[in-house]
Amino acid sequence: MKHYDYIIVGGGIIGLCIARELRLRLPSASICLLEKEADVARHASGRNSGVLHAGFYYTADSLKARFTKEGNQAMTRYCEANGLQINRCGKLVVAANEGELQDLMELKKRADRNGVQLEWVDAMDIQAIDPNVASNRLALYSPTTASVDPIEVCQKLKQEVLSMGVEIACQTAYVSQTVNRIKTNRGSYSFSYFINAAGLYADQVAKDFGFGLDYTMIPFKGMYMTYTGEATDISTNIYPVPDLQQPFLGVHFTKTVDGSIKVGPTATPALWRENYGGWQRLKWKELFRIVWEEARLFLSNSFQFRTFALEEMKKYRKAYFIQLARYMVKDLDWQAFKSTIQPGIRAQLLHQKTRRLEQDFIVEGDGRSIHVLNAVSPGFTCAFPFTRYVVDQVMIKQGLREKTSKVQIS
Repeated sequence: MKHYDYIIVGGGIIGLCIARELRLRLPSASICLLEKEADVARHASGRNSGVLHAGFYYTADSLKARFTKEGNQAMTRYCEANGLQINRCGKLVVAANEGELQDLMELKKRADRNGVQLEWVDAMDIQAIDPNVASNRLALYSPTTASVDPIEVCQKLKQEVLSMGVEIACQTAYVSQTVNRIKTNRGSYSFSYFINAAGLYADQVAKDFGFGLDYTMIPFKGMYMTYTGEATDISTNIYPVPDLQQPFLGVHFTKTVDGSIKVGPTATPALWRENYGGWQRLKWKELFRIVWEEARLFLSNSFQFRTFALEEMKKYRKAYFIQLARYMVKDLDWQAFKSTIQPGIRAQLLHQKTRRLEQDFIVEGDGRSIHVLNAVSPGFTCAFPFTRYVVDQVMIKQGLREKTSKVQIS
């Protein structure tokens, strides 16, 4: 049984960036990242939209607000420095009617508080940015929103941390833990410090260590449809005004890193954690627990879950799904939305006492372990500064640095 100073469970963008940050700070530490799949980024990190968000949706007191702006800049720099694809196509947030202009004003206020560039644009400006976009008089334009290839980014991070001496053990699934030791399907590992970045299973792993006791994971399935018409029909990301009481941004048009177009996503309550399609990866215990939780939310209509779930179920009808996005553009070949991209599962933490979804990052830990319980969207955008924050907490918990009142982002 080999001993490591740090063991990280979870080979998504968060786990990879934590490994990178640890190595940059502690060149001589032994670090091992465990991933249950055959390669990194097989789940949310490799199945997300690839959009680098700007940071104007979030209240100024949130960790998301703190990290999204810096994360956008850091990921952009990383892609450019390493020759990775990036499409700086920007984003327009459009209003369907006069009433939604008030909601746009709230987004602009949040952008100003967060120090994020967000510009009012009128019909003439919209025409110059993307002549196919429709909005009620005004819209908001985010010039720093961009698109990347999330799998390409994660593969580059994997290559980088391997070259730095971090070990990565794939097809190695966490099973259980005892004092300073974890059991996996491929034997046991001992550690000085344990870091949980297990995504969809982060709450289960955390509970083994005595953390995350107030939470449980509710998975939501996101699906996009690809546009097989002319790629030039849309030149920027086009988003609706979101319901700021929910953690989802609504059906929108995404301009991908290769210039193609997709519409989505759904946010359908999933029946188990890796409920991508059919009965693959079904775990009966998960199915019963998650369906039980979702049934309770449905009956109580907590955070309007029943209303939301019924609306999401309607999106399985292609015509209805497409209809939700039609008002945002002037003209498209609506028959050209044909194929469905592989779905992703969003790990969304539910507070069991308040019966509400947690909309910000949540990290718990002590001198022996730390657990990234809620790394919700825009977790990919926030990855670099957020994982610096996590590693700051690790250093504090281990007594390697003093706690500061403000996280320093460099």
